[in-house]
Amino acid sequence: MLSLDHIAVAGETLDAAIAHVEDVLGVSLQAGGEHDYFATHNKLLRLADGLYIEAIAINPAATPKQSPRWFDLDRFQGAARLSCWICRTEDLEAALAQISVDAGHPVQLARGDLRWKMAVPETGVLPFDNHFPALLQWQGAQPAARLTDRGCRLRRLVVSHPEASVLRKVLGDVLQLRTPTVVFEQGEGGLMAEIDTPQGRRSLR
Repeated sequence: MLSLDHIAVAGETLDAAIAHVEDVLGVSLQAGGEHDYFATHNKLLRLADGLYIEAIAINPAATPKQSPRWFDLDRFQGAARLSCWICRTEDLEAALAQISVDAGHPVQLARGDLRWKMAVPETGVLPFDNHFPALLQWQGAQPAARLTDRGCRLRRLVVSHPEASVLRKVLGDVLQLRTPTVVFEQGEGGLMAEIDTPQGRRSLR
């Protein structure tokens, strides 16, 4: 089974990604760190229910060990935006074998004392124009529990795509739909997270 783990906001720079999240939600992010393997860096925001938001960008001071990078960051252009959703599983290889699209191959990753495997396509591009979730398996602790509670909760994640019904069918019974709800909508490609904050409900796109 797959369950929602976190959502990622990408920017041409990390400052741009951070500013986008903080401007929309009205709360500050916490320090994350560097991903040496893909030469990226991040900052994080805790959400309720064991979820979190990741602001991520290419680290211009580092060189990746594998290219293209994850999250299709090598081709990222324009304003910072919600660009990816990430689901966790207890058995990454089994999950990859269970789905009918190529969601990538497992890559062993680390940041500080965190350890996990993530499926990364050779092209860096996830199926359905990056609207298919990236899949990971934590090997120990997950970051959300370490973060300060800012009073934010994800109400729903809306995944829009011209082939939304096909995307939903591919995920089938593998994706555990629960609160917060993942909703698939037919339309132009995009992601939208509806989040309750101390300032009220906000839409992060």
